[in-house]
Amino acid sequence: MTDEVKETFGGGGGAASAGRRGAGAGGTPPAPGALAAKVRTLAPSMTRSVQRVAEAVAGDPAGCAALTVTGLAELTGTSEATVVRTARLLGYPGYRDLRLALAGLAAQQQSGRAPALTTDIAVDDPMADVVAKLAYDEQQTLADTAAGLDTVQLGAAVTALAAARRTDVYGIGASGLVAQDLTQKLLRIGLMAHAPGDPHLAVTNAVQLRAGDVALAITHSGSTGDVIEPLRVAFERGATTVAVTGRPDSPVTQYADHVLTTSTSRESELRPAAMSSRTSQLLVVDCLFVGVAQRTYESAAPALAASYEALAHRHGHRGRP
Repeated sequence: MTDEVKETFGGGGGAASAGRRGAGAGGTPPAPGALAAKVRTLAPSMTRSVQRVAEAVAGDPAGCAALTVTGLAELTGTSEATVVRTARLLGYPGYRDLRLALAGLAAQQQSGRAPALTTDIAVDDPMADVVAKLAYDEQQTLADTAAGLDTVQLGAAVTALAAARRTDVYGIGASGLVAQDLTQKLLRIGLMAHAPGDPHLAVTNAVQLRAGDVALAITHSGSTGDVIEPLRVAFERGATTVAVTGRPDSPVTQYADHVLTTSTSRESELRPAAMSSRTSQLLVVDCLFVGVAQRTYESAAPALAASYEALAHRHGHRGRP
């Protein structure tokens, strides 16, 4: 093994965000079934050489599982260090762990697992095909997000939200709608939450945060300045910060104590990224809400009942059906 590969094996696996995230922030390696989802999620931010390795292992897990680190480097026209870096980027401590996952994935596929489908929507597709293709893409996006979601990071975010004095949620555009959804849910169980729609208001609100508060940023690209800035301010004020993003190595994660990664289907002319990113973000938001409701059940249940009763007359009946 070369010195470069030894160094890569022994390295830290990437810098933590601004020093506050601990060594365990990366969570456990993904399960074999999550490997393809991880590749799809990270591919846009990978270098060309790393992308070649990632696509090779996702495309032929059985063949790559039989290769040594040198063999895979030769197959992909890269270096041994690149292969090991790719393994780390995909969430595995080293190449040996990736090979074990590849063997597991190959076994799943040989047991009859259905291959992925191509679901590009054409301008002349009948509505029945549009419905079927969108439904499949939504299901794939949700499955990929669930498979790649770090439950250790999710649990830590839930713990912080459940105990927070106040929660601010930042998002712009489609992500802003998801931010509003989360705040409305938290408000209904009696927690203080805000989703400022104005970027300036988001920053001035963030200035008021402190230790014991939570700031949560939702941005698929991870590079939306109007979302990063208030999260940075909240981070510097000592609040616990969470990023929900499709790019785990993006700028927003520099100011996040906890990172929750979402997945999206491939973007097309009639299916912009905002559609699938919204789907995956809503799944993460629902997981956060349910987790918080579980942690705060004694107060959350009465609050939900009270809010239901307060609106019952607007729906033509009183009390629960």
